[in-house]
Amino acid sequence: MAVPDSTAISMDQPSSEFKSKSGLKRIVSACRYSMDGFQHAWRHEHAFRQELMVAVPAAIVALLLKISAFQKLALIAVLGLVLLVELINASIEAVVDRVSLERHPLSKAAKDLGSAAVALAVAMAAATWAVVLYNRFF
Repeated sequence: MAVPDSTAISMDQPSSEFKSKSGLKRIVSACRYSMDGFQHAWRHEHAFRQELMVAVPAAIVALLLKISAFQKLALIAVLGLVLLVELINASIEAVVDRVSLERHPLSKAAKDLGSAAVALAVAMAAATWAVVLYNRFF
């Protein structure tokens, strides 16, 4: 006979009021939370606004270029990647600031790592665009 694991989470334990709902209600709530996140990013995150103002026209250019559908997808996907990583970086910064506004080496590391992730995503986007455009025009 197996001995029950005392560290296992019981299905009878109360859950957080913030825990996901189920079914259609969960999907509707998730969409609302996502829109709230986009609105917050647009209002409060300068870097997100700047990147979006580059990404939208660049995506239009990508769609107009005479390149393969896969290349268009790659160009637009790396723009989306930059925005995605920027949103994650902003959320890391918000959590760090929520915990404490005091200067701390771990807070700096968290923010610097998020910034490095954005820089890497931008470099990947630039490299992808450079390769596709070079192959198209040269």
